[in-house]
Amino acid sequence: MDIFPGISMDPDVRFGKPCIAGTRIDVATVVGALAAGEAPETVAAEFALTTEQVRAALAYAAHVAAHLPPAVRIAS
Repeated sequence: MDIFPGISMDPDVRFGKPCIAGTRIDVATVVGALAAGEAPETVAAEFALTTEQVRAALAYAAHVAAHLPPAVRIAS
């Protein structure tokens, strides 16, 4: 099932993690490679993706981060 443009989730693929649609490459792997300093073109080539698919993973990660509830301090 598509959950975001270019991103899908299937309980039978990668334990239901968000993946690049049509692949078994999960978003966390792509974003982790980018965070480690890899260039988007390098990540795309390494995982046989397009640069658009790499951007979709990054856009999804940004969307998720923007919609997480804020951390709150528990009153003592």
